[in-house]
Amino acid sequence: MKNTHPFKNLQLVKLVNKNNTELVILNFGATIFSLKINGINVIVGPEKPETYLSDIYHTRGKFFGASVGRYAGRISKGGFEVEGVKYAIFEKDGVHIHGGECGFSYKFWKVGEMSETEDPYVILEYVSPHLEEGYPGELRVQVKYTLTEADEVKIEYTAKTDKKTIVNLTNHTYFNLNGGGDVDDHKLQIRAEKYLETDAQKLPTGSLLNIAGTELDFRKAAAIGEVPLDTVFSLTTDQKQVVLVGDQSGISMEITTNQPAVVVYVPEDLPGDWKYSTETGAERAAICLETQKFPDAPHQPDFPSAILEPGQIYINSTLWKFKTGS
Repeated sequence: MKNTHPFKNLQLVKLVNKNNTELVILNFGATIFSLKINGINVIVGPEKPETYLSDIYHTRGKFFGASVGRYAGRISKGGFEVEGVKYAIFEKDGVHIHGGECGFSYKFWKVGEMSETEDPYVILEYVSPHLEEGYPGELRVQVKYTLTEADEVKIEYTAKTDKKTIVNLTNHTYFNLNGGGDVDDHKLQIRAEKYLETDAQKLPTGSLLNIAGTELDFRKAAAIGEVPLDTVFSLTTDQKQVVLVGDQSGISMEITTNQPAVVVYVPEDLPGDWKYSTETGAERAAICLETQKFPDAPHQPDFPSAILEPGQIYINSTLWKFKTGS
């Protein structure tokens, strides 16, 4: 797809708290560009903001730090049905992923309300017209990023629709809490008893499998190691649903969310077409922790519903709490 995004529209918003923790947001894709804790950038992504506007980012991109929608994750069968009406959506090899050919990650969001005082924040907004990427209803979306004085990043997605539709938003940030190298020696803990069984296309079969006794058992903190991870974990309602600790930096991150699942993804490698903002390892350089609803919920009646009705407000609220170990 040819690049039609003018560089002049690209905006960066920097939030800084009293600890000099620095969070930088791009308006393109409502993207988390960088996050510096104790001077260490714990976010893995392209070095230059302009890279996000390039053709190659769209074709080879990994949704670095982006806000993903209308539907994060996979949908099968090339569409879905709402109130007896079938809606066709973009698919490749039978799979629709992360909102389609040009989802929310590739849109300019409007920078709205901002505050640079205590607990600085910024609100970004996007209006998705009826039938954009095949989805019904005009969807009005906001994301509020807040950097608290306690080194927490609060992410709250809200959405309203004028027509019954499906919604599943998430943030697709890649983390390396050491600020470089790989994540194999990071410690990971996930409060989940089950994970989603998937087929060869990574589409859910509808079954939830027990984690106990598998290599996916991170109920107690353990090194990530070489475990292949592109997995949907069904979360419990406990606090601190996910904990990640950098083995070298000592920086830890605790995640709490109102969402039923976290998709844990460790790419075996990253595109080599651009420079990165950190010294990434050749393999397994980052981990992505996407809090969201279950993939393919429109075709799985036993999964938590992804339906949004007019008059309702969709809310995905997720908190990242960082500690430095000092």
